[in-house]
Order: sequence, then C-alpha cells, then structure tokens
Amino acid sequence: MLNQDTLREATRLTRAGQLVEATALLQRMFKGEYAPSAASHVPQLIDLPGGVPPNIDLKSNRVGRADLKAPGTTARQHRLLFDRAKDGTWLGLRGVKHGPASIADIVPEGTKFIDGTYINEAGSRTYKLFIPSGYQRGQSHPLVVMLHGCTQSPDDFAAGTRMNFIAEEQNCLVVYPAQPGGANPSKCWNWFRAADQRRDEGEPSLIAGITRQVMCDYSIDPRRVFVAGLSAGGAAAAIMGATYSDLYAAVGIHSGLPYGAATDMPSAFTAMRQGGKGACPAATGPMMPTIVFHGDRDTTVHPDNAAQVVEQAIGATKTQKKVHRGQIPGGHGYTRTTHVDGQREILEHWNIHGASHAWSGGSPAGSYTDGDGPDATKEMLRFFLEHPHAG
Repeated sequence: MLNQDTLREATRLTRAGQLVEATALLQRMFKGEYAPSAASHVPQLIDLPGGVPPNIDLKSNRVGRADLKAPGTTARQHRLLFDRAKDGTWLGLRGVKHGPASIADIVPEGTKFIDGTYINEAGSRTYKLFIPSGYQRGQSHPLVVMLHGCTQSPDDFAAGTRMNFIAEEQNCLVVYPAQPGGANPSKCWNWFRAADQRRDEGEPSLIAGITRQVMCDYSIDPRRVFVAGLSAGGAAAAIMGATYSDLYAAVGIHSGLPYGAATDMPSAFTAMRQGGKGACPAATGPMMPTIVFHGDRDTTVHPDNAAQVVEQAIGATKTQKKVHRGQIPGGHGYTRTTHVDGQREILEHWNIHGASHAWSGGSPAGSYTDGDGPDATKEMLRFFLEHPHAG
C-alpha cells in the first residue's frame, strides 16, 4: 500500500522547487524502496487546502479534490498522479511521443538555426536562434521569443508551429529558449512557482536575458520584440508580458494561463482544472497588446483560463468588443473576439470550437499540434507586427 506521507513529502518538495527530488521520491515509493511510516520522517509538512492532497479523477483524467482515503482508489490515484508528473500532463501537455523532426521541417532552406547559451545569477539556459535568409546587419529586424510546452524542445516546437517558415517570409528572427530536465523533470517552464514569476529573478530573468543577448548580438528593432508560448510556455509568456512590458511589445498565449494563476503545485492543479481565478489583479497601466488562442474542448488547461487572460490584459482600459465567426474548410470553426482601444485592435481572443490542447494550425512534424484549426502562427506574427512599441 502506498504511503500517503510519502506523497505529501513529494508535494512539499515540489512546492519548494525541488522537482527532481520529488520525482525520485515517487519513483522509490512505487518500487517499494521508500515509504516513511510516520510524519516524523517528513518534517515541516505543509498542509494542502482542504486538508487533503489533490487527486486525479480517473474517469476524466483530470485533477480533482476528492478524498484520497476512499477504499480501493488511493494507490491507483497516486500512480496516475506520478504518471502525469513524469510525462508533463499535470503541467500542461498530453499527447503521443514524436521522433526528432527533420531539419527540413524546422527551417527553410538557406536559413540558419544556431545554438546559444545565456548565464546569469539564476543559472543558465541554452537556446536555438533562427536567422532568416534576408537578415542584414545594420537593418533592424523583429524578434519573436517562443516558449515551448512541457516535454517539448526548441526543435520540436519550431517544427510543430512552423514559426521559422512564417518568420522567413517576414524577415524576423526567432529565439527558442530551452527548459532542461534539471530545472523541471517534464521540461516545463515553472510558471506555477512564485519564485519564477518576478522580474529580474528566476526563469523570467533568464528568458529576458536571452532576449537581450540576442538583441545585443544581432540587429534587432527594440520596438518589435515579442514573446509567445504554448501551455506551460504560454503561462510563462503571460509572466514575461506582465513583468517586462518595457522589453516586449506584445504577447501571444496559446492554451496557457494568466499571470499569477498559481504559486505552487496544488494551486496549479486547481487553475488548470477550474481556471486561474486566483490570478494577479488586472493591470492598471497601459494595456499590453495580447493575442490568445484556446480550444473549447481543452481538458488539460480549462478554457476559462483564456477568458481570464483577456480580462487581466484589458485591466482598466476601455475597449469596444467585436465578435467575428469563421470556419476552416474541413476543420474547426472559431470565434474571434477583438477589443478595440480607440482605432486599434489591441487584443484578440480566438476560441477554437472542438479543439483540444494543441497548437492550432500546426504541423504534425511536431508534438501537440492540430492542423484543423486556424493558423495560430501566421495570426500571431501578423498581430505582433501590427503592434510595435509606441514611441
């Protein structure tokens, strides 16, 4: 029988940011190698809201709050929690495994996709940088920062979104920071940790540092620097938009969550299942131009999160709302809601009907894509280029 104290200790470790240790503890537990028999073996336990740890609803494969003490269910629920922690589903992505994409699926012929590394006090991160064939030093180019989802890599994310191919048409550079397994066992950006939600600290400082390093090394227009992401990467993009509005001119959030939707693992479960109702208050200053994509059949990150991203982005800005409906031939219908600030459409929310947790309009060469939806990559880049920093 699995020991509930062990699961609580794994939760405590995760909340403290020790994700590798938490995963190792669960692995030992399921092998029967470690099962503390008393709370004295796990000092300083933090009680979870409601007095019980989060569980998984076995019928829907979603997070719930039911009592884990029900006879005959505890072991299965604990094992499913561990399985989801291993493959990234509890933090935002679920799908089939893909082999490595070919270079032809990642970049157009005649372009470059090079490696880089950035280091600061918070640690280091590698990245991949796309340089279009039309790049010229001395000529200002736009830059898009792309944050992958759980279990993904820069190559996989580039292949699935085809962002490099659209960027080649627009003569944009694209940088893909990589989240290593050492920072998160599922390679998720740690959007749910308070320490990784603040400017000039943790992962935001690393992502911003990579952005600035590329801006320093290449001819980048500082008025046209943008950030986008999928799932955990979308939640991280929301954090970057909220904390570095001076650096990024606009943000794209696909199947993500609002800034401050969670501060630890239990609240991450809740936000993903019910929406980020505990998110940070809406901005009171100038609105960050934002484009949001979310499938209305997403059972991994609840679609209500998209509405909360929109509400948070608008803040105190007075806007007029317009609703447009469309249909992809042979694919998904969608509702595109725009918010107009004066004469400019400052925010777009694409609600994709019948779509689940995947990049809309993406390529099967990458993971977690849905080719039946509107082309999120093309629409995001179009939106970005329409919204440079003022001044």
